[in-house]
Amino acid sequence: MALPVEEWRLCAARRWAALEPALRERLAAASLHDTLRLGCGLLRPEAEAAALRRLCRRARAGKEPAAARFYREEGNRLFGRRHYGPAVRLYSQAASHELPGSPEVSVCFANRSAALFHLGRFEVCLEDIARAESHGYPDRLLPKVLLRKAECLLCLGRLQDAADALSVVENKIAVDRIMTSPTHQTLLKKLSQLKIKIHEKESCPEPAREACGDIQKKSEIWEENDSVSGASSSLSLNFDTERGRHLVASQDILPGQSLLKEEAFVSVLCPGESLLLQDSSETAWDTRVTNADLYCHRCLRQLLASVPCCGCSYAKYCSQNCADMAWEQYHRTECSLGALLLTLGVFCHVALRTVLLAGFAEVSRLVEWSHHDDKDLHNPEARCKPPSEAPDTRAGTRGIPGCNDNGQYQSSYRAVFNLLPHAEKHSPEHKFLCMLSVVAICKELQEAGLEAAVLNRESSEKWSKPKTHEKTSGELSPELKIMAEAMLRHVLQLQCNAQAITVMQESGSGDGAVVNKKPVRLATAFFPVLSLLNHSCCPNISVSFSGTAATVRASQPIPSGQEIFHCYGPHRCRMRVAERQQLLSQYFFECRCQACLDELESDVKSVVSMRNSFCCPSCQASMKGEDMLCCSNEACAISVSRESLSRRLQDLQQQIKKGLELLRDRKAGKWQDAARHLERSIEIVEMHHGPSSVEMGHELFKLAQILFNGFAVSEALSTIERAEEILSVHFGPQSIQIQELQEMKTCLLALPRSILQRT
Repeated sequence: MALPVEEWRLCAARRWAALEPALRERLAAASLHDTLRLGCGLLRPEAEAAALRRLCRRARAGKEPAAARFYREEGNRLFGRRHYGPAVRLYSQAASHELPGSPEVSVCFANRSAALFHLGRFEVCLEDIARAESHGYPDRLLPKVLLRKAECLLCLGRLQDAADALSVVENKIAVDRIMTSPTHQTLLKKLSQLKIKIHEKESCPEPAREACGDIQKKSEIWEENDSVSGASSSLSLNFDTERGRHLVASQDILPGQSLLKEEAFVSVLCPGESLLLQDSSETAWDTRVTNADLYCHRCLRQLLASVPCCGCSYAKYCSQNCADMAWEQYHRTECSLGALLLTLGVFCHVALRTVLLAGFAEVSRLVEWSHHDDKDLHNPEARCKPPSEAPDTRAGTRGIPGCNDNGQYQSSYRAVFNLLPHAEKHSPEHKFLCMLSVVAICKELQEAGLEAAVLNRESSEKWSKPKTHEKTSGELSPELKIMAEAMLRHVLQLQCNAQAITVMQESGSGDGAVVNKKPVRLATAFFPVLSLLNHSCCPNISVSFSGTAATVRASQPIPSGQEIFHCYGPHRCRMRVAERQQLLSQYFFECRCQACLDELESDVKSVVSMRNSFCCPSCQASMKGEDMLCCSNEACAISVSRESLSRRLQDLQQQIKKGLELLRDRKAGKWQDAARHLERSIEIVEMHHGPSSVEMGHELFKLAQILFNGFAVSEALSTIERAEEILSVHFGPQSIQIQELQEMKTCLLALPRSILQRT
C-alpha cells in the first residue's frame, strides 16, 4: 500500500476542508519549506494525532506472547500432518513474536529445524540448531536436537563433524543418567543407528560425482560509463528543457546487451496484503503468507528460515548479518514506529528510510541549498547549479541536475534529492495529506526520544535506549523540521519516480506439470540512475531485478543517437491509447511516444484494437463490418457472420482453458493434449505481444516443461532453444529461468542414444 490507509486519508481531507480559505490558498501556493512552516502545527494532539494512534492499534508490529503461542501450536499441528513447508513459516512467525534470548524462542528455532530437516534443507537446519543452542534451549531436550545435528552432518558428508556431534550427545546422556525414560531409550537407539551409518560411510565412501553438464555461465562484456555510475559506455547523459535528463545510445546497441546495473539507493518491502485488522478488538491471528514473510526486509532475498528483529515482530531477515546491518543503518529508528509506518504506507516509509540512509548533515546541506531555488520552481535551468562553488569539469554533463562537482551522475543522495517532486502539480489536498503524515512521523520520533539517533549525534549504545525529550510543547525542533521537509519532498517525488522491484512468483500449488509464475510487486525503491529513463508505450529495454539490484538490457536493436526508453506501466500491447494516456496522467505529462502518435494522429488502429478484431480465415487480412463481416482485401471475397467467428473464438478459449486444467491436474498420458492446447495459446500470445516479447518467452518456458516431462526430446530441445533465445535478451544469460532451461537441456541430452533416436 503506497499511500496511507483510507481512514487517515479521510481524516486529513476533513482537516483540510475545515481550514480557513485563506490558509488553504497559502498552503496550495507554498513551497515545500513554507508548507512545513505553515502546516507543522495543524496536526492537533486531541484530534488528528489521536485518530492516528487509534488506527495504529490495528497494525500489530510489536512482540506478543499470545501470538507466539498461537503460531507455535499451529506449526506443531501442521508438522504433525507432515506439512513441513507451512510449518516452517508458522514457526518463523512464532519466533518473531518471542523475546530474544528467551527459552521460548529457542523452542521455535528447534521446532523449525525439525521441519527443515524433513525438507532436506540440512545447512539451514544446522543454522537453526545453533540458534536454538545460543538462545538457551532447555537442557533436558538438547540430546534430541544434537542427534538431529549429527544426522544433518552425516547427510552433508561431513563424517568427522558428525562423529564429534555424536560424542557430545553420548557425554550428555552419560551425565544425565536417566536410563529408564522411554524417550531416553529412543535416543540411545537413534544414537546407535547413526554410529552404524557413520561407520558404513567411512568404510565404503561414495564415489565422487561427475559434474553432470556444468552450465556454462556466459560472461557479459561490460565497460562502465565515465559520467553515469552503473551505466554502459554505450550510453550518454543528455539534458534539454523538453525531455529533461535522459540517456541516449552513443553507439549501435544489440538486443540483450546490458545497459545499466544499479543498486537501489533505498528500498522498502511492500507488505502485500494488509496487516491491519478491521477492528482493534479482533484477536484472531492471521496465518496468510505475505511478502513480509517471504523476503528479507533488507536485501529482498527469498526467506526460508528468517532471523527476526530483536525489537519488533514485523521485520525479518535472511541472516543475522542482514539484521545487524539494517539495525545499524536505519531499523534502530524505524523499529518502534512499525505500526505507524504500516498505517501511513510505503511512500512515507521510503521517505523516512531515505533521509536516515543519507544522514542529517547531507540532508541539511541539500535542503538549505534548495531554499535558494524556491523562487525559480518553474525554471529547470535554475536547478542546475550544484550546492558547491566548485565548477563542473565534464563538458558533456556540465549543468545537469544531480551531477556531482566533477560532473558525474551517481546513484547518490544528491541524485535522489534532485529528482523532480512536481510540488506545484500535485493537488493541494494530496500535498496536505503528505505533509500531515511526515509531521506525524517526526513528532513520533521526537516523543519517542529518537531525535538524537535521527540526527546521528549519539553513539549506537545510547541509541538503543529511548529517552524522554525535553520539549513538551509538541513543536518540532528545527532539525526535525529539516528532516520533515526532505521527507515531504521524497514522498511527492515517489509518485513519478518510485520504481517497483518485481519478482516472478509461483502461483497455485506448484505441484503440476509446469510451474506457473507471475510478476509480483515486491518493493518500492529509488533508483536515481534508472529514473533518468523517459517513458515510451513501446520501450526498447527490459528491466530485471535480483534482490535490490536492477539490470537494464536492450530488448531490440537500438541505433546510435536513439533515446533509451522505459515503460512506466501502460504498454501499447496491453491497452488502447486513451487508457494509456489516462494512467500516465499521474506522471504529469502527456505521452508523445511514437506508438501514441501513430494511434492519435495517423488514424492507425492500436495493437489492442487490432487484436480484438477478426482476421480473414482465408488470407488473414482484417475483417470489416458489423453483423456480417467482409474481408478488407479486395482480392478476397470471403464473408462470414460475426456470430460464427465469435463461436470459433469461444471454442478456442475453451480448449486453452482445458489445456491449463490438464497442466494443473498433471494427468498421466495427457501431456500431449496439454502441449497442443498450450501451443494454440502461444499463437495468440505471439499475435498480442510479438514473437520476441517477454510474454512469449514465459509461454515457451511452460511448453518446454510440458515437453520435458513428456520425454518429447526433439520438440523439447527445440522449444528450450527458442525460450532461451528470448529470455536471455530480457533477463540475461545467468537468470534463474535460463539456468532451469539449460538444466532441462542437459538432462535430455544425457539420455541413452536409443531414446534420443526414437524421439
